Amino acid sequence: MRAIWTGAITFGLVNVPVKVYSATEDHDVALHQVHDADGGRIHYQRRCEVCGRVIPYDHIAKAYQEGDRTVVLTDEDLASLPQERSREIAVVEFVPSEQLDPIMFDRSYFLEPDSKSPKAYVLLRRTLEETDRTAIVNFALRQKTRLGALRVHDDVLMLQSLLWADEVRTADFPALREKVKITEKELELSDALMESFASDFSPESFHDEYQAELRQLIEAKLEQGDAVDTAAAFGEGEEEETGGEVIDLMEALRKSIDKARSERKPKRSRSSSKRAG
Repeated sequence: MRAIWTGAITFGLVNVPVKVYSATEDHDVALHQVHDADGGRIHYQRRCEVCGRVIPYDHIAKAYQEGDRTVVLTDEDLASLPQERSREIAVVEFVPSEQLDPIMFDRSYFLEPDSKSPKAYVLLRRTLEETDRTAIVNFALRQKTRLGALRVHDDVLMLQSLLWADEVRTADFPALREKVKITEKELELSDALMESFASDFSPESFHDEYQAELRQLIEAKLEQGDAVDTAAAFGEGEEEETGGEVIDLMEALRKSIDKARSERKPKRSRSSSKRAG
């Protein structure tokens, strides 16, 4: 991994130098646009509407438009802002971890100690673990002032950028304002259905099927040339058509429970036979 930023966690007189790394990466197959007739790459030009010339990146600035007035902001202008120059991850407060709503989480970053002795880093990590608290921090990254949550992931301090309060929308759906009567029997069946799907979460057991199929299609085209039918690559099976039939909720719950139980029964029997052996 390559560090994207270096700075220090600060709270009170405590200073913890750290290196910041992106904690996640995109696994999608990289695709680019081409002309379908000859396969030529499609390039987009940064052309000025006033002079008509193609403009290189080093002559492109940002601007804010208000009515008929435009304010141009250069990279030097933006870099001059105090917050942009800050290299601090400043702790504002320590809050109970359960008070953070997951909807606020944005990007995740790993923090590595950047000093000869990791004692201050380990002390902060241990304190967060034992108190079950999360540090709310302010920091600046890539020309944006950000709110963040500093918490422990395994044995590493993790910084997660948070959305600001006004960036989280309020869900107000008219249908949910109406009173809906749920019977005890419906709740029992719903609970039973949920229980039939109950398991411990294991991220490694889930895979991106679309990306796997996309790679399979690309490999087939590479092996057989450019004229490969999708059906030939993946088999002739057609998707089952689903109509708009309205079915009874209770009946749907019962059928779902029976289906889930029948599909999970072989797995349980195998595990039971292993225990018996």
